Amino acid sequence: MRRALAQLIPAMDDVMTEYRRGVLYFDAGDPIEAAKILATVLDQEPGNAEVRLWLARAYFASAQLHRAETHLRALVDRDPTDHYAHHLLGRTLERQNKPREALPYLRLAAAMSTVPDYADAVRRVESACSP
Repeated sequence: MRRALAQLIPAMDDVMTEYRRGVLYFDAGDPIEAAKILATVLDQEPGNAEVRLWLARAYFASAQLHRAETHLRALVDRDPTDHYAHHLLGRTLERQNKPREALPYLRLAAAMSTVPDYADAVRRVESACSP
């Protein structure tokens, strides 16, 4: 039992180290490298919503919008109360020039939280949807 745990702990440390490295790359302004690292981490931890959110953010920041959308939809499906995932999904759809599809996600995020950026995004996308 001890031997199995001893072998597992370095593997867990490696995953955590890679996760931290991916976040550091993101924070340092290199979302492409962050996405590469975080995608590997997500392969090892597919149920980890925090890793998936960081990966979606990295994809969004590096204009890999279809990839970001895929991960954000999974996050929204998993936790419909995650206002930030709704907001980022709406922003991702907005950047793909899909304002009508983005608006419900942006409105829901704004209804769930009073973050000023959320209300600004709603107004911007509503004006883009107006004839």
